[in-house]
Amino acid sequence: MEFNFDGLVGPTHNYAGLSYGNVASKSNQGRTANPKQAALQGLKKMKALHDMGIPQGVLPPQERPNINYLKSMGFNANKEPEIIEKAYKTDPTLLAIATSASSMWTANAATVSPSADTKDGKVHFTVANLFANAHRAQEHKTTYKILQAIFESTNHFKVHPALMGGDSFSDEGAANHTRLCSDFTQQGLELFVYGRSALDSQKPKPNKFPARQTLEACQAIARRHQLDDDKAIFIQQNPEVINQGVFHNDVISVGTKNLLFAHDQAFLNQSQIFEELSKKMPELYILEVGTDQVSVEDAVRSYLFNTQLISTHQNKMMIIAPEECRNTESVFKLLSNYEQDSSIPIDKVHYFDLRESMQNGGGPACLRLRVVLNEKEQKAVNKSCIMSDKLYLSLTQWIEKHYRDKIEPKDIQDPLLLQECRMALDELTTIMNLGSIYDFQVN
Repeated sequence: MEFNFDGLVGPTHNYAGLSYGNVASKSNQGRTANPKQAALQGLKKMKALHDMGIPQGVLPPQERPNINYLKSMGFNANKEPEIIEKAYKTDPTLLAIATSASSMWTANAATVSPSADTKDGKVHFTVANLFANAHRAQEHKTTYKILQAIFESTNHFKVHPALMGGDSFSDEGAANHTRLCSDFTQQGLELFVYGRSALDSQKPKPNKFPARQTLEACQAIARRHQLDDDKAIFIQQNPEVINQGVFHNDVISVGTKNLLFAHDQAFLNQSQIFEELSKKMPELYILEVGTDQVSVEDAVRSYLFNTQLISTHQNKMMIIAPEECRNTESVFKLLSNYEQDSSIPIDKVHYFDLRESMQNGGGPACLRLRVVLNEKEQKAVNKSCIMSDKLYLSLTQWIEKHYRDKIEPKDIQDPLLLQECRMALDELTTIMNLGSIYDFQVN
C-alpha cells in the first residue's frame, strides 16, 4: 500500500519569502501568517484521506528558531533570547532563515524506494540535503532523526543521511522523484528528474531561476538504493519552465502506479522520453496536458500538478487539489472534463482549502512523502505516527493549545516564540512516541 506521510505545519509558520524561484513564496513575502489555521488545514486533509481509506502518516515539525544555526553564524550570548535579539538587530534575514517552518513540505524530506525495487529487499530513504536554499539546508540532520524514529526497524528499513559534496550533489528529495508500476507489490520504474548537471557543462540549464536538483545527486541516490540500472530513469526538466517558476518537478508533473500526469512542457525531449517509458512499461497511461489547455502560468498559479494523485480502485485515480485549482478557470475546466470522461483514469477530484501553505509556495503534494509498504513493513512502522481518530483528536487539541493565530514578520524576534515552540514539540514527541529527537531535549 502507498502511505502518505504529511508534515505538520510548525508553530513558527510565517511568510518570509526565502525561496528564490518560488513565485508564490516571493509574492506573499511580508504578509501576516496564521500558524494555527495552517496546521489545522493540513491536519484536516490528512484526516480526510484517512477517512477515505487512504493510509496516512504524520511527520513532526522541526525546532524553530534554530538556535544552533544562529550560534554557527556567530551570534552568541549568555541567554538564548539575547541571541535572537542580536540576530534580529544585526541581520533579520538570518533570523528569518533560522525561524522558517519549511520542513512542513515533506515531499522534500527524502527520496524513497520501496523494497520491491531494491536489491536488498529493504525500503530505502535518502534524506534530502536541500543545499539550494539556506533556510532548508538546516533541516536534514533533524529529518534523519525523525525518519529513524518512525522507520526504526533495520530489518525492513535503511535510512541514509543526506548526500555530501555540496552544490554538485544538490538534492531536493521526492519532489523530483516519481515511481511508476503496474502494482505496488511489483518492481517499478523510478523516475529521477534533474534540473542541471553539475559536472557536464554541455547540458542546458535555466538562466533565470536556479535548477535545484542535479543529475549527479539522482545517480548517487539510485546507487545507494540498490536499484537495477534499467529501472532507474534520469530525465532532465525543461529549463524554460524552471525559468517560469517550476522550482521542482512536482509543480509540472505527477505520477503514481501506471499513470503519468504531465504538462507538455515538463521535460526536455519529452516525446522521446515518453516513448522510452512506454517501451519499458507498456501498460503506462500518459496524460499530457497541452499548453493550449492550461498555460504554464496557470499550472504554477493553481498547482495543478502539485495535486496528490492517489490510486483508488480498478485502476482508477482521484486527485486531491487545492481550492486554487477550482478558482483557476482553465484548470477547473480540465479537471471537470477528466471526471466526466470514463476513458481517463482520473474519476474524482476533491478540493481542499490549503491557502496558508499555498501562499508560502507549497500545495498538497508538497505536504506529503509517499512511502510504499508491504504488510510486514507496515507492522514495523512506529504506530503512534499513523493517522487514526485518536491521533487526529490529540493533534487538533495540541495545535489549539500551542499555536498562535497570527505571526507577522516582526514577531520572529519575540523570545517567547522559541519557548512556545519547544513546549509544543516536547509534548508532541510524547504523543507520537518519537523519543528525544530535538537538540533542546538532549542538551
